[in-house]
Formats: sequence, structure tokens, C-alpha cells
Amino acid sequence: MLDLIDTRQGTASQYNYSNGNTLPYTAHPFGMNYFVAQTANDRGSWFFHPKDRNFDGFRLTHQPSPWMGDFQHFLLTPITGELDVKHSSIFHTASSYRPEEAVFKPHYLKIKQMRYSITSELTPSIYGAKLRISYPKTTKNALLFRGFNGIYNIKFNNDKTRLTGHISNFAGCIDPDFKMYFAFKFSAPVVDDKTSKKEQSLFLRFEDINILEVSLATSFISYEQAELNLGRDCKLTFDELKDNTAKKWEYYLNKIEVKHTDFEQIKTFYNCLYRMFLFPQKFYEIDKNEKPIHYDTKSRTAKEGILYTNNGFWDTFRTVYPLYSIIIPEEYKEMIQGFLNSFRHTGFLPKWLSPDERGLMPGTLIDGLLADAAIKGIAPELMPEMLEAMLASATTQSEDENYGRRGTKDYLKYGYVPLDYHESCNHTQDYAYSDFCISQVAKTVGDEETEKFYKKQSLNYINIFDIETGFMRAKDKDGNFRKEFNQFSWGLDYAEGSAWQNSFAVYHDFQGLINAYGSKEIFFDKLTELYNITTDFDVLGYGHEIHEMSEVAAINFGQAGISNQPSFHIPYLFNYVGQPASSQVVLKQMMLNLFNAGYEGFPGDEDNGSMSGWYIFSSMGFYPVTPGSGEYVLGIPIFDEVKINLPNGGQFVINAFQNAVHANFVKNISFNGENYSKLFIEHKDIICGGNLDFTIALAPVYKKYEKEQLPFSLSSEKY
Repeated sequence: MLDLIDTRQGTASQYNYSNGNTLPYTAHPFGMNYFVAQTANDRGSWFFHPKDRNFDGFRLTHQPSPWMGDFQHFLLTPITGELDVKHSSIFHTASSYRPEEAVFKPHYLKIKQMRYSITSELTPSIYGAKLRISYPKTTKNALLFRGFNGIYNIKFNNDKTRLTGHISNFAGCIDPDFKMYFAFKFSAPVVDDKTSKKEQSLFLRFEDINILEVSLATSFISYEQAELNLGRDCKLTFDELKDNTAKKWEYYLNKIEVKHTDFEQIKTFYNCLYRMFLFPQKFYEIDKNEKPIHYDTKSRTAKEGILYTNNGFWDTFRTVYPLYSIIIPEEYKEMIQGFLNSFRHTGFLPKWLSPDERGLMPGTLIDGLLADAAIKGIAPELMPEMLEAMLASATTQSEDENYGRRGTKDYLKYGYVPLDYHESCNHTQDYAYSDFCISQVAKTVGDEETEKFYKKQSLNYINIFDIETGFMRAKDKDGNFRKEFNQFSWGLDYAEGSAWQNSFAVYHDFQGLINAYGSKEIFFDKLTELYNITTDFDVLGYGHEIHEMSEVAAINFGQAGISNQPSFHIPYLFNYVGQPASSQVVLKQMMLNLFNAGYEGFPGDEDNGSMSGWYIFSSMGFYPVTPGSGEYVLGIPIFDEVKINLPNGGQFVINAFQNAVHANFVKNISFNGENYSKLFIEHKDIICGGNLDFTIALAPVYKKYEKEQLPFSLSSEKY
């Protein structure tokens, strides 16, 4: 599978337009560091572009998104010749390279610097990497190490083949003295070293070598731990580590096997699947006693246990963790343990970790992944304490806006978040969904009182629904809708969209929303209008055109901004009124026209695997509209065959018969050889294994569906 992947998918992005806003990470799955070929030091967070022919060096990075920025990063640049201190900047030491000849793989990065005739290879481990540098025949071979904000406490061993120190640079952190410790081992001694405070760099020169091997490891805990991490990797040769990391990637990529006549679609699938195993990153290490430990930035101490970072749950609860629940539940369980430790450190569950709480985006949507795990029987022993954590966020308003729900007291008082709060409509809907998630977790631990209370409170979304316009609208504390209303206006009351993209976030109760509209016919008409209306937008709430606006206009799917997370579930909503054909044609056109394996591979920000997850699920023919329900809504598969290799050794196989690129509809479905009439499939059916067969058709097929055949809704009579 690795041969199908080029990590540059979606990297042709810039500040004002995103084709993914991805970076070409070479890394161990869920590893503590990423490695990227830096090509554009002068472009800030956009420090790589696939069409650049400039190579600054190998960047160790922890940047989860250009909008978050990097932390604890450094740059390694092989060079030849003496270092001219006056001309030692990245600009002066950079070289051209040929992108078409370079190798960008999840486990392996290979670059030839044309200026120096140096070929370098890099392969990662969990806590570091090995770098093999092939120099031309010269005695003046060197390696430049740049810390960006300085390199501190540099120490060599006696024969100068080992180096330790630390750096401290970050985009945001509670601990202003947060450090990353590093340890290097060289296959040849350093014969000369110079530091440049002006350029924040360390010049390391080696003599009489053509091939230099560099082993490196990092730690967020101590110098000793960095050396311990290094010592474990040093036991392997470069090729052995490369082979080990490749096998680890193949282990994850082989969780799902696809067959299709269109090879480009297969490449797109596996490039997206690779991105599912990058986030969240390990933020824990293994001590000398083989026990997990981590650095707690709040107490500024090392503590026992698991911790993870670099994840925005507003993005990832929708797709990433539901996929983990099917194919890697054990890793999912460990991640939950890490998020529980985040709660223990701060008193609140995390919302956006990088490296610690950044407090971005509406809601507390980690609740979605916790409810999804609970209802699927993942980590049941952790759920009683997780319920306490969820309740803490639901009832306690923190003095620090980074933590918990914003406007908690007002939400509890009014039943909605008033318009005094930015993006209040999203907050209200997300809190209502989180209340549903609390009720689901309470159900699994046998707390009937909490279950009943939060199930009722989860209907609060209805308090901001405006029947006159058919949108969710912001209200003041007196219960009045905001006077000025423009259905195309972005921002203000809505997150990264207008009322069109942000009025359908009732993940747990679409039947209740349909009832509010008055009938399924009116709801169907509203959804149809969403796709058929123009892509107009108004910048009023932002004051300028943000890149998400540009992307919605560019993809030209009406007001369905599949280029951003609030719209991910919208194509599936026709199922809730028994009109799956409308979902099927929209979904197939989105998959075939908006995703590819190339540099412009995504219709918007990919965000921690979330958009890749949308494609993975949708291309298989089902999608988790309601994490925490135990159901997936059916769509239309685009592959002839998909095999999900389950943790229990079984397989869940999806077949698409009479599959053609111009066939946009599902004629009929069978499950394990019997006719299947539901518009959803349950998680328990998937993990038990079996065959789900779709027969694809050229013309839409219309059927009448009973309530029990429709997907989960809290207000449905069957619940």
C-alpha cells in the first residue's frame, strides 16, 4: 500500500485558499514527531509547497494545522564547505532540489540537494528518526542544526559522537518554559562546531566521510529521557528502522482493502487512509521501567500515564474516532485514557490540544467521541469517570475561556446560548448534542437519572429554530431573534459558514427538526434548495473573504460546504425523509469530483484526518452522522469491493455490483444474502463481519420507508 502513497496530497495550499492545508508528514503512525522537507521558510506556517524547488532542510515539526502553528521544531540542513557566519541564514544555505525525483512516503523521505550534490534519506521512529546523508567526495562536510528560537545547554560526549541539548519555541502553551530535549548520535565524530546566536544555529563539521548516519530522539521530559529514547532506536540500522516503520504503516493501511477498475480512486483512498493514522500524536514516553510517563504543562511536572496531543475534536469526532471504533478499538481506548488524564490535569475535557488546551472552536465535541466509544463498548471501565468529566464541562463555567463550554450559565438559564457570545447558534446546537452524548454515557453506566435529564435537555436546539426562515437564528436574553438577518452572511452567529451550513447540526434528532419544519416534505424541499441555490456569501461577520468562503464558491455544490466540517453530514440528510436517491447522487458527485491523490487533493482544510475520514467512510457506502448512536447512515459506495479486516479476525465486505462511474443510484441492498431495507447499518453488525451488497443503478429508485427503517433520531417513535 505504501507504494500508492505520496504524502504531498493536498499540500498545494496557501493562506487564502486551501486544497487541504496538509503537510507531507513522514512519521511513525501516531508518533511524537513529524518530519517535513521545508521549502519556504519565509511563508510562516505554509513552510512547504509541492511546486517549490527550494530545499531549506529537514524540519522536525509538531504543526497540526497552519492555523495552529508549530511548536518545538528545528531544522537539519546537510551542507558542504565552510560556514560563512555572515551568510549563514536559511536563505544563504538553501539548495534547489527536484520534486519530481524526490521520495515522499509515510516511512521514508529522500532528497537530493542540487547545490551540494548531497543525497539524504530520513526514516522515522516513534520518538525520533535516522538520517543517512551521502556527501560528495570532500572533507568539508557538515550539518546545520537550527533551533529557530535558540539551542540551549549544548553538550558533547568525550569523542564528540553524541550531542544533547534543548530548544524552546511554541505557538501557544500554558508553561512559558516548555522545552523539548534532544539527543543525537553521529556515525563519525564532530571535528568542529560553531554556534551562531544571530542565526540561532549550530554548525557541525565532519571529516573524511562520504556517508554520515545521524540518529536522533526527542523528549518533553528530560535530557535523560531523550537519551533513553535514542538508545532504543540506536540498536537498529537505518534500513532496519525503515523496514520496521514500513511494516507498521502496512499494518494500519491493510486494515481496509479496496478493489476498483479506477486505479486513481484506489490511490486517493490510501492517501486519505494514511492521514487517518497521523493524529492524535503521542505526548507520552516510556521510562526506564517501561512505564508510560508524560509532561503536564499545567503543573510543569512529569507524571505517570498516557497523554495525547494535536487534535481538534470539533473536527475529528465526526469521522476519525468512529473509524477507529471499527478498525483499531484498542488504540482508541488508549487515546481515551490520555484524554481522561487531560481532564485530571485541568478539570476539563480537552477541546483543541496543541500541545495543551487552545480553547478553539464551538462546543465540547469530545463528548461525541466519548459517547460513541461508550455505546460501542470501548473502554467501559473509564466511562464512570468520563461521565463526571462530561458533567463538569456541562455545568461549570471556567474563568479561563479555553476550558469547557462558553456561556455555560446562560445556556442553563435560557436553554440556549445568547447572541452576546460569538457563534452562539453553533454553541447551542453543539451543547444540545453534547447533552445527548452525556445521556448516552449515563445509560451505559446505569445512571438513569442523569440519562433522563440530559436526554430532555438535548432538545434545547429547538429554542433557536425560526420557523419563518427555516434556519437556526441567534436570540438575545429576552428571547428575541437578532433583528438583522441575512441567510448568506458568514460569521457572527455561525462558525465558518452562514445559516445554510450551520442550521442542521442536530446530529441526534433530525426527526425532531423535521417536526419543527412541519413535515418531511418541507424539510426535503429545504435540503433540495440548499443544493440548488447559488453559492452566494456575505462577508459581514468577518469583514473580509475567508478561505472557507472561497472554497464553497469554488466547489459549486450550492450551499453545501463539504469543504468544511459543519457540512459533512448534510448530504446524508435526505435519508431521514426516506429519499436516499438524493443523497446518493450528491455523495457520488462529491467523491468523484472533489477528491484526488494529488497536490490539490481536498476541497478544503483536511484537519487532523477529519476530511480524509469523510472520504473513507463515504467511499465505503456508510457514514457516522450521529456518533454515540451506534449507527451509520447508508450512502453509495464507489469501489467495486471493500474488505474491512476486523480486530477479531473477521471481515466486513462491501460489494458494489453493476458499478459504473455514470451510475449514481442504489437499486437495492442485501446483507448476508438477504434483502436489506433499512437506511442505516448498526455498528454491532459491522464488527460481527458479513457481506453488504449494493446493486448500483443509472436511474433513481424510489421506495416507501417505514419509521423503523430510517436512521436514528431521538424524537423517533422507535426510540
